[in-house]
Amino acid sequence: MSLRIFRAVLAPALFLSCAFQAASAANNHPIVLVHGFLGFGPEQYTRTGFKYWGGFDDIVGHMRTHKGQHQVWAASVGAISSNWDRAAELYYQIKGGCVDYGATHTGSAARFGALRQPAGKCWAADPANNPDGYPAALYPAWDANHPIHLIGHSQGGQTIRALIELLENGSPNGDEGGAELYKGGKKGWVVSATTISSPNDGTSLRDAMGESGAALTQLATGIAAIANGGNVTQAAHDLGLEQFGLRSGAAEPSAAYHQRVMAAPFWDQDNFDSAQAEMTPDGARTFNAWAKTSPSVYYFSISNQATEAGSACCNNTDRLLFPLQNPAFQYPRADMASLTRPYAGEWVIPSAGRRGMGSYTMAGFGRVPVDASWFGNDGVVNTVSMRAPNGHPVRDYSGTPVRGSWNFLQNYKGYDHFDMIGWPKAGPRVYPIYDAVAAILYGL
Repeated sequence: MSLRIFRAVLAPALFLSCAFQAASAANNHPIVLVHGFLGFGPEQYTRTGFKYWGGFDDIVGHMRTHKGQHQVWAASVGAISSNWDRAAELYYQIKGGCVDYGATHTGSAARFGALRQPAGKCWAADPANNPDGYPAALYPAWDANHPIHLIGHSQGGQTIRALIELLENGSPNGDEGGAELYKGGKKGWVVSATTISSPNDGTSLRDAMGESGAALTQLATGIAAIANGGNVTQAAHDLGLEQFGLRSGAAEPSAAYHQRVMAAPFWDQDNFDSAQAEMTPDGARTFNAWAKTSPSVYYFSISNQATEAGSACCNNTDRLLFPLQNPAFQYPRADMASLTRPYAGEWVIPSAGRRGMGSYTMAGFGRVPVDASWFGNDGVVNTVSMRAPNGHPVRDYSGTPVRGSWNFLQNYKGYDHFDMIGWPKAGPRVYPIYDAVAAILYGL
């Protein structure tokens, strides 16, 4: 057994015993998993069988049959869309119907020169009455009497929080044209929200990298290469931006598609219809003031870290690049995946003055201060941000979950951002994590 697999099997021990003590199957409500930034749904890589949840293994399939029969689904929402757009898509994908993004956000799209096309994202609530051949909605019965659990990885954690806010309190801009989602009053529809590796207080990655879009392109290309079994000539997956008319062409090179996306008005850093603004520390502060912690929902969070301080962390290549490592900074562990390694340490582009997350700081009037407490990270998100939104109630999980508070489960040392979803293979590395979470949820 490898060191990483051995560590994965033992890591959940801190809360496994508490989890399974609570696993008396008090409920069997469905679980919906929501992917993160640059993520994708189960329909994306059918040729290779690669899944967001599990890579070449299958977390969803495992959860469906582990210790019983359960309804577990993986959702598919916009890969780089705002949490508002993603929450709207998630609502209709579960409940059924064509996505209504709300009058405010539809108007913003028009102001930015984009025409929304909501009919491109529809799900059938009744498969027997589906003349347009839409994919079936996940759980049309969903309501307060048929609630669900939500689990989000990375940005998916923010997305499920946005959905809960809209369900319970509606839109802050009125009824948004009358769509049911924006009316509020839907308390009890969501029993629990679990965030894994989520930027609850944002991530310093975008600010550290600047606004060139280089990190987006590098990550998207790297993800596509892994999902396509190492074939770098295959196009990257579509980013789910049909509402802006930004569907990738079948023969379009991924670089050309990404160029079109980054040149589109919606990707402007000040536009609240893209993810890049609200995943920064400053944007997350604004998001957190709106997406409140609901007193009717159980919140759980899991963090992870794949960096170490100073010279204790790195492989020979890193030591050649950084022979004089600063003990105050964080550097990628020797076993960190190459996909996340470039952003984790002291520098990303030394010649351009671009610091990595392991040494990046920010202090300025009106800005969220980013100090040394942010240096530890998993290559994409700062570990300190994963625990809970700043200013929201939080506690360490003791075996007795509390509604209306964040119940922090555990920090997984040595796990990078995509280790937490089992890339490239899940198996024994992460199945125990999801087993333990499911045991807690079914015991609520």
